[in-house]
Amino acid sequence: MKTTVKSLEGSRQLLFINGRFVAPKSGNYIASYDPTTGEPWYEFAEADAADVDDAVAAAGKAFRNPAWRRMTQTDRGRLVRRLADLVLQHADELAEIETRDNGKLIKEMRAQMRAMPDSYHYFAGMADKLQGETIPVNKLDMLNFNMREPLGVVGMITPWNSPLMLLTGTLAPCLAIGNTVVIKPSEHATASTLALAELIAEAGFPEGVVNVVTGTGKSAGEALTRHPGVAKYVFTGSTNTGRRIAGNAAMNLIPCSMELGGKSPHVVFGDVDIEHAVNGVVSGVFAAAGQTCVAGSRCFVEASVYDRFIDALVARTQRIRVGHPMVAETDIGPLALADQLSKVETYVASGVREGARIATGGKRPQAQDLSRGWYFEPTVMVEAQNDMSFMRDELFGPVVGVMPFRTEEEMISLANDTNYGLASGIWTQNIDRAMRFANQIEAGTVWINTYRSSSFMSANGGFKESGYGRRGGFEVMREFSRLKNIIIDYSGAMQDPFVIRLK
Repeated sequence: MKTTVKSLEGSRQLLFINGRFVAPKSGNYIASYDPTTGEPWYEFAEADAADVDDAVAAAGKAFRNPAWRRMTQTDRGRLVRRLADLVLQHADELAEIETRDNGKLIKEMRAQMRAMPDSYHYFAGMADKLQGETIPVNKLDMLNFNMREPLGVVGMITPWNSPLMLLTGTLAPCLAIGNTVVIKPSEHATASTLALAELIAEAGFPEGVVNVVTGTGKSAGEALTRHPGVAKYVFTGSTNTGRRIAGNAAMNLIPCSMELGGKSPHVVFGDVDIEHAVNGVVSGVFAAAGQTCVAGSRCFVEASVYDRFIDALVARTQRIRVGHPMVAETDIGPLALADQLSKVETYVASGVREGARIATGGKRPQAQDLSRGWYFEPTVMVEAQNDMSFMRDELFGPVVGVMPFRTEEEMISLANDTNYGLASGIWTQNIDRAMRFANQIEAGTVWINTYRSSSFMSANGGFKESGYGRRGGFEVMREFSRLKNIIIDYSGAMQDPFVIRLK
């Protein structure tokens, strides 16, 4: 892999179409900004509808190419494994690229990149295990069976917060099944996806199997989500953008898989170890500076321990070290975007106007060495109410609102009082209570005495405005394949259709 942070500095990055890096037809490029300084550090190509046409055409041609379409399932699995090995080989370079592009901690990204190949290996193993089924038919001498086959060209629009990890959960199964792909990464973090394209070519995938078109949602995204040559869309991002993509796809009757916003409830009962629960809440909302879809940003605490919990949460939050993401001692780096920083500041201010109180944090850090970056202090808001704007809307920042509850019924009502349903967490030693919560909560993922634990072996996704479709586990293999029914009459004689024969 030639791409490194050093080689990206001041460079112009091209599109990846049909196995080659090519310039955009418009000749336009967009600056990518370093969140630690607010300064541009490289430029990427701005694809338009013509570039998207080329990418979809290349993917469609590759899908029909016998070199890919007639490749055995086992051989496809070998290719995906080869890509996994290359990702592991270059894990540190990929980690540094993402840290520079979106400000996530280098220690987190190194761990993430080194773990990511396991997901590719998992789905590579499924390539030759996606099976059909035989079905009874009320006639003799007939065979009725279902088989699964790839969809065709899959369009993927990926987010800026964890570009490669979130791409892997859909790219790996898509390739294992035999689909081809056009990826449109977020315009706020494109470099690591382009670096992955280098590894895809090195792994030996046929030309056009994977294509990358960079640019804005208006230029590249809109063209991709309206393209009639795409068989399915995958999107991870905001609910409003998801609505637009689903609307575009509906015009061509194209299905979508959507992982959208979240406003996840985190529930703490009085029977738990307060320190453990505080650690869980801190991990759930402040990790990655709160820039995760599953962030437990609404925290409900049983009234009997509310004051103790707040004291412990504030004390632990104040020990969080905000700093440069490349420094090993840093706990929270910058937000990825200047607009995101402004959004968080606006919601914190509105929370105060609506009656909440800032227990700690609530502003940009004062340290001189952080003044140019998009940093925000980890923030605990108390005296919150569930109808306040910052408790209703997804902030995507290091802010948690805390409020007390007194009964299980009240807690469930508060937890479910949201338009979202992505994730949830509960801290209790009462297994009966934990299971009641799991059964009643309207969320696609339920964590009990943990938070943000994940596995590519589990199917996950959202309810309500958090989207639809599932990622991970064997379920995702069904998401990216289609069912075909085949009926064979092996009697050797076709009956006259207009002669009725009674049994």
